Amino acid sequence: MEIRLIVLRTKEQKRLADFYALFGLTFDYHKHGNSPMHYSSKIGSLILEIYPLSKDQIEADKNLRLGFAIDHFEETLNLLNNKDITFSEPTETEFGFLTIVSDPDGRKIELYKKNF
Repeated sequence: MEIRLIVLRTKEQKRLADFYALFGLTFDYHKHGNSPMHYSSKIGSLILEIYPLSKDQIEADKNLRLGFAIDHFEETLNLLNNKDITFSEPTETEFGFLTIVSDPDGRKIELYKKNF
């Protein structure tokens, strides 16, 4: 089994896409079928999509937690710091060297130093 799709819903699609682009993701803005316009990025065989909130949603779900192993860990932390985005002190854990940052909707995002 493998995960093929993750959909994040938000009030501010572009702001969220710009945030995740800081980690190296590249987004297309498009629609297919009857879907609304949305952002989409491919990560291996996974598609990460950023959609507007559904009609019955008042705010984004803040309980989802994501983790990304990123290629340029130190450079990404410098970029976040330069944009005044706070993150936890990077630390070694049993799962790898990581920091935690919150996306613009308040979801906790784990950023791991990718081992080559």
